[in-house]
Amino acid sequence: MTEPIHFPTKIAVLLRNDLAGWQRLNVTAFLVSGVAHTLPELLGEEYRDADGTRYLPMFGQPVLVFAGDRATLVGAHARALARGLRLAIFTSELFATGNDRDNRAAVQAVGREKLDLVGLALHAPRNVVDKVLKGASMHP
Repeated sequence: MTEPIHFPTKIAVLLRNDLAGWQRLNVTAFLVSGVAHTLPELLGEEYRDADGTRYLPMFGQPVLVFAGDRATLVGAHARALARGLRLAIFTSELFATGNDRDNRAAVQAVGREKLDLVGLALHAPRNVVDKVLKGASMHP
């Protein structure tokens, strides 16, 4: 049996706990794409099956998904920014848009303190992520 790998960093997604199931999945997918784009070194090698069919690479470490209420999300957002971390964010307005241009415009139209956050994602050292996500629980 192989010993478990302990990663010095965490990839984490924090979702607001009042989202519908389809919204949780949609937000998670969008948020982790931001982490993958900004930190391509987190991607492992491409996959191949026994027949040699090639598949896209995925993160080389787990993505942990957490949940919390609006206040938990606002607090995590503030703590991450105070630590100088880069974040991917998803606001409630993005459910009504249909493309990247409109998504960016919807975020840009609102000041940082008034963003209606429904999710965020980050990558940082484990202890930093734990501090940023204080009050959040693992997603059920």
